[in-house]
Amino acid sequence: MNPEWDGPPEPPQSPTGGEGTRPACNVCGQKPCICDKPEPEPCDICGNYPCVCDTGPKQLLRVQLSNGKEIEIDATSKTSFWSPEGKPISATEFIQQLFGDLPGFFNSEEELRTLWSKPDTRNKLLVELEEKGYTKAQLEDLRELVHGEDNDLFDVLTYVAYHRNLVPRLERAERAKIRLSDYNAQQQGFLNFVLEQYVKSGVQELDDFRLPDLLELKCNSITDAKQVLGDNKSIRDTFIGFQGYLYEKVG
Repeated sequence: MNPEWDGPPEPPQSPTGGEGTRPACNVCGQKPCICDKPEPEPCDICGNYPCVCDTGPKQLLRVQLSNGKEIEIDATSKTSFWSPEGKPISATEFIQQLFGDLPGFFNSEEELRTLWSKPDTRNKLLVELEEKGYTKAQLEDLRELVHGEDNDLFDVLTYVAYHRNLVPRLERAERAKIRLSDYNAQQQGFLNFVLEQYVKSGVQELDDFRLPDLLELKCNSITDAKQVLGDNKSIRDTFIGFQGYLYEKVG
């Protein structure tokens, strides 16, 4: 060995079964531990550190509603919820309170379907919910709590309010594609693109403010979009009108 090229010799390896086989401390990161702090306790639910609950089977909790029905939520969720008065409450209390308050925002499933089918009335409803303490962030947390990550927030609301089954966004999009025959080839191409964004990212892709960006993503520019899709009014009418098919009642 030539120390000038190869550097100093490496220190001998620890023998098997000695200190070298122990994992680094979870607190200080050293091996052996050089801190006086106790290592974190394992999860009370899965028994592991770090917790692996998110990768294991979901544990469900049944929430009893005032109409006698029950809905299931993820019992392992550690999401924090707040009452409209700003007090910390459990997930069960949040859902029960939301269930009791929803009739003040819409009188029926059909009215909710109508409100949700148009960007302006949908956003107005979300603003009204937020003013009563049900923020978009809280509703998104609720979506995960009921295993609705792949679903529209509309389905979460109908699940809580009317005990309806959750419908994945992909399934909604596929159903709506049946109505594409009502549009010309250029419009169909654009609407298919919108549905792809909806499935991938969620209902926010159907908001009015997203329309210019969607047109540029699909057609390169607003000018190019107008050449194939028509004037601003025609494009907007197509974009908004088609949304009604996404939320049509099936069966």
